[in-house]
Amino acid sequence: MQGPSPGEMVPIIIPIFGMLTGITITGFVVLGPVGRAVGRVIMRIFGADHDQALPAGDLQDIRVLLEDQSGRMEAVQRQLSELAERQDFAERLLAQSRKEMRLPGAGGANG
Repeated sequence: MQGPSPGEMVPIIIPIFGMLTGITITGFVVLGPVGRAVGRVIMRIFGADHDQALPAGDLQDIRVLLEDQSGRMEAVQRQLSELAERQDFAERLLAQSRKEMRLPGAGGANG
């Protein structure tokens, strides 16, 4: 039994070759400079121009607010660390008072 003859393969090879060529050309167009230019045109048509996304005045206001929030965050972090130190101190005092209140001989394993 032999495979198909070359004359029988031509009707199969031509559409496959055409599809691969079309996919390759489409890929170059879409991913190349032509595709990027078409994308920019579409973005401008639909009003998605990134150059004017945020006016400069608004950007400055946002920077000022961000700096203010950053200062507030640092203050909260300082307060949190002070509270942690106070809690550690209170826990040590509590443990010390419990140790002093224990009955003699009840504090552990005596031989």
